[in-house]
Amino acid sequence: MSLRYRGRFAPSPTGPLHAGSLVAALASWLDARAHAGTWLVRIEDVDTPRCVPGTDQLILSQLAACGLHPDEPPVWQSQRTALYQAALDRLLREGHAYPCGCSRSDIAQALAASGHAKPRHGELVYPGTCRNGLHGKPARAVRLRCDETITWVDRRLGLQVQNVAETVGDFVLKRADGLWAYQLAVVVDDADQGITDVVRGEDLADNTARQILLQRRLGLPTPRYLHTPLVLNDVGEKLSKQSGAQAIDTCKPVAALRAAAQVLGLPPLSAHGHGPWLAEAVTAWRARSV
Repeated sequence: MSLRYRGRFAPSPTGPLHAGSLVAALASWLDARAHAGTWLVRIEDVDTPRCVPGTDQLILSQLAACGLHPDEPPVWQSQRTALYQAALDRLLREGHAYPCGCSRSDIAQALAASGHAKPRHGELVYPGTCRNGLHGKPARAVRLRCDETITWVDRRLGLQVQNVAETVGDFVLKRADGLWAYQLAVVVDDADQGITDVVRGEDLADNTARQILLQRRLGLPTPRYLHTPLVLNDVGEKLSKQSGAQAIDTCKPVAALRAAAQVLGLPPLSAHGHGPWLAEAVTAWRARSV
């Protein structure tokens, strides 16, 4: 790689770290260490209604208890709004984004009228109603124009192809409630922090094409991507805060780390104490890393 490796773990403070989120944290930390790089922590708290006060500090303390210490001070997205506004202003100025006055019911009605009412992962694919003007409606959100197919290669999943226009539609950059959308914030942050490699859960792989499209519109570099396996609950659903995932037991950090390593496909490691165990895990990760 021509650039020195910089990776990150970017949790949302909507609940404590659980077994699933520790997998992503450990993988991103191991990948940075295996590449002799820098590992950052970014608190993704732009969706303020979902954030639980104090959870950001709890997450940082859980990471520390597992021996996962960032190499630079953590940053909070809620303190970076000027960066997002500058990016949005550029996209609007250059014609890549436009104001949208549609509500969810407006979108559903437009899709039904065109015979395309089937939701995608519970979301409605935007039909482009406001692409050429608001038609007398007040602006509610801002959307990005999507007109191309994105191809990228994941370090674990391999070749990925997504026609963003067909599968997502023009997606939101700033929400109707005034909050910044995840897609814009993460792209701006990754570029501003010089992130070269994104290691995160496989549930976020579907977002990657949208983020690459945004990177291109803003003239930003595209990191390498590695999406890790998900931890599933007893009924085969992704383990998450919404499905009742329990916080990791930081009184037994090595046990929690061993469970995460098993999900990541690392061989059994013999070291005790999280310091020696992590050192052994880095060696194991480096031996199979791509």
